[in-house]
Amino acid sequence: MTAVIDAHGLTKRFGKRTVVDHVDLTVTKGEIMGFLGPNGSGKTTTIRMLCGLLLPDEGSGTCLGFDLRTQTAAIKREVGYMTQRFSLYEDLTIRENLDFVARMYSLKDRSRRVNAMLDRLGLRKRQDQLAGTLSGGWKQRLALGACILHEPKLLLLDEPTAGVDPGARRDFWDEIHELAHDGLTVLVSTHYMDEAQRCHRIVYIFEGKVRARGTANEVIAESGLTTWIVRGPDLAPIAERLKGAPGVLQVASFGDTLHVTGKDVGALERTMRELEATGVNVTLGETTLEDVFIRLMDEIGVTP
Repeated sequence: MTAVIDAHGLTKRFGKRTVVDHVDLTVTKGEIMGFLGPNGSGKTTTIRMLCGLLLPDEGSGTCLGFDLRTQTAAIKREVGYMTQRFSLYEDLTIRENLDFVARMYSLKDRSRRVNAMLDRLGLRKRQDQLAGTLSGGWKQRLALGACILHEPKLLLLDEPTAGVDPGARRDFWDEIHELAHDGLTVLVSTHYMDEAQRCHRIVYIFEGKVRARGTANEVIAESGLTTWIVRGPDLAPIAERLKGAPGVLQVASFGDTLHVTGKDVGALERTMRELEATGVNVTLGETTLEDVFIRLMDEIGVTP
């Protein structure tokens, strides 16, 4: 399959601090790649190197066939980049913002392209509304429209759904999957585990290093974790009791349940059966991405 992004050993330092540490990343045409990790993990810096806004200190690679070091101008013309913060003009209307972007890219038949984008994203009725008066979800939709107006071959999305409601997030992801179905390649950074599940593959990065990669199911399977679910009132004492018990590597609270995980299947089951014998409700559960990432943070020595 065609590699739209093919980067090896990408490294970026700011002073003595290494923000991105020898990251390898390959994304194929039409793929939605999820880029996960906590704030400060190096996701944004990596994205900026991929789209030509930052030059790597070490490493090499291509984006859309263009060299990351020597052909950054060509990369910028073919990429749509949606930043974490709304970056359009709040004192312009929706239509004026889209028309401005069309002028920036010297697009022919601007009016037709702008009208088509307004219709595609359901913005036609709001076209004369000032961007600064829009809700988070509508701003997100406008920002996406501006990113894809010039018909890029690669879409880089940096925390695009932060601060928007669940309905707007769902609609946004439906649109992303339609774009990918049409052949657009997407690299999206996110904190949301449900969004990670909607990606074809994921990469988890922390302290500038890749800690896990693959499909969601592959990442879960490779973790080697087994998870038990504990339900009931007053779970805090039970959580304390389980910490350090045979087979238990991690105890995490999820609402009114505890997720108890470990890699020694036999030892973990014995511990859970002993707990069950005291009248506590325990069931064998399914390990989730969140379980895996919490464990990764714990192994690294960081409290999530």
